Amino acid sequence: MTSEHILSAFDRDLNAVQAHVVRLGGLVETAIHDAAHALETRDAALCDQVRARDSAIDALEEQINEEAARLIALRAPAASDMRTVMTVVKIAASLERMGDYAKNIAKRARILADVPPIDDAGGTIRRMSDFVEQMLRDVLDAYIRRDADLALEVRHRDAEVDEIYNTLFRTLLTHMVEDPHKITACMHLHFVAKNIERMGDHVTTIAEQVVYQVRGVMPDDERPKGDDTAVTPIDQAL
Repeated sequence: MTSEHILSAFDRDLNAVQAHVVRLGGLVETAIHDAAHALETRDAALCDQVRARDSAIDALEEQINEEAARLIALRAPAASDMRTVMTVVKIAASLERMGDYAKNIAKRARILADVPPIDDAGGTIRRMSDFVEQMLRDVLDAYIRRDADLALEVRHRDAEVDEIYNTLFRTLLTHMVEDPHKITACMHLHFVAKNIERMGDHVTTIAEQVVYQVRGVMPDDERPKGDDTAVTPIDQAL
């Protein structure tokens, strides 16, 4: 077998795996959108659909891992190609985790559909979800185009997700203090918001992997982070 043939086979297999990653990203994007929509519209049936579709996300991530492992074993890629293969695996892992968060949101949205809404919390969560969904869309575009600059720009947007989360956390805390009857609903909404905030973190991880794939080095500046709820005293949060 000629080296040209081996190279062609490697490129073909690598392109196939990367196509699976893009497809996985599309499934996750849909899951995020539908979970947030189900929460806002109190659509119990859509909640169930989001949860049921998570198995397809898990299966595709497993397929990506298996094909990447086979690619390494059979093709013995050079250093730069190995970097691409490992990036594929790490991005797929982040996407699968985002799918889990979308499933968790749908699970809590199913419960929240049966309790009175908390003022504008649903709208704020939808705005936060839309922002993360756009981040994911853009980082996948950066991955397809090998655009490190776009990936870095997406990475820095995560601070805005944290700002929305911090504001919502304080709002929910105020509701719980002022009306104990709202504690259950507010706690579920808080966990929903935290799931979305974690999604933003995973988009940031994907952005860093895109930069690594394109430039061969990770971003050298500190990852932007604005979630201060863990260190904010209760009396200051109110």
